[in-house]
Amino acid sequence: MYAVLAIGLGLLLVAGVVRTIEKSLIYLPPRYPLGFEPPEKHGLHLEEVWIRAVDGVRLNAFYLSNPSSRKVLLWFHGNAENIGYGLEQMKAFTELGVSILEVDYRGYGKSEGKPDEAGLYRDAEAAYRYLLDARRFPPEEVIFFGQSLGGAVAVDLASRHPCGGLILQSTFTSARDMARRMFAIPLFAYVIKSRFDSVGKMARVRAPVLIVHGTNDEIVPFVMGQQLYALAPEPKSFLAVEGAGHNDLREVAGSVIWTA
Repeated sequence: MYAVLAIGLGLLLVAGVVRTIEKSLIYLPPRYPLGFEPPEKHGLHLEEVWIRAVDGVRLNAFYLSNPSSRKVLLWFHGNAENIGYGLEQMKAFTELGVSILEVDYRGYGKSEGKPDEAGLYRDAEAAYRYLLDARRFPPEEVIFFGQSLGGAVAVDLASRHPCGGLILQSTFTSARDMARRMFAIPLFAYVIKSRFDSVGKMARVRAPVLIVHGTNDEIVPFVMGQQLYALAPEPKSFLAVEGAGHNDLREVAGSVIWTA
């Protein structure tokens, strides 16, 4: 009897510790000035803008305008990046010939607040509304792009709002699936509060879907990209980048990724 009670108390203690450190495991937010360089260093002439989420949190973002295009890429970065770190990639994205908005989640870069799952969804909603209301883009001209954790944010937004397309790069299926992969502890996946359940949301997306994943992704297994693709509605396409890991897709894929 005492042994069972001790085990039960031990499990409760572990669950409490996990809940306490969970956010520090998921979010690794580089704060300003880390990563921030003059945009001109990358040949970019962009606007720094501030967007207010529905709960009042002020979010920092970079907006790169391309007046010759009617489309805009709404970009959600990974868990250990900020918009400053994204400047080099934004320069590469100019190959697409569209306007670009990259937003820092709450607690990242210069943005106010602290990150959590619900907060990130509110941040994405605010960025989307900014493009529609302040920049006057119609929903069908806004393309959601999510990288790693940002993919889960993009899937959630696309499951609730119309858009012109959804692009996922190196994106996981759910937080629970990632927990099972990272921690070989029985029932650990059911202790964490965060869900990021892209598996449960993909079927509600009503836009063309492109999924890009490296076959040697050391963080988010290639099979997770395949699972998301299987669940996505048509029209959809999948680009498997042979030999690419989690953070070198552009370098390995070369021009193939822009064609896709």
